[in-house]
Amino acid sequence: MDIDAWLWWLIGAAVLGIALVITAMPELGMLAVGAVAAAVVSGVFGGGAVLQVVVFAVVSTALIAVVRPIAKRQRTQRPQHATGVDALKGRQAVVLERVDGSGGRIKLAGEVWSARALDSGHAFEVGQEVDVVEIEGATAIVM
Repeated sequence: MDIDAWLWWLIGAAVLGIALVITAMPELGMLAVGAVAAAVVSGVFGGGAVLQVVVFAVVSTALIAVVRPIAKRQRTQRPQHATGVDALKGRQAVVLERVDGSGGRIKLAGEVWSARALDSGHAFEVGQEVDVVEIEGATAIVM
């Protein structure tokens, strides 16, 4: 039983795809796409073994060279829209109860929060606007 070259390339692509799922290495997916391209060259265009290997190498290398830097950039960028507690940092709040180094209360984003002054020697009086610098648990650190 003689198996055509295009079928071997598809088997190789399937093995690389399974390895991609198991290891979560995106490079294996790019190699799988290269193997599919080589299978197309073999099965559809009847290309020889050298051409198949060249197409596999070129497609795989091109995908790794182009897609990998884009994926790396996407992974290292912070989200453009802050959510949750991160969205509260830098916002202004109004003091409801005197805030000093030991505590107090503020109204932040329509909710009442416990707060503490960043500088323990500084105090903020009722009605004063403060800036939220950090959130530690359920306490806003203000200045």
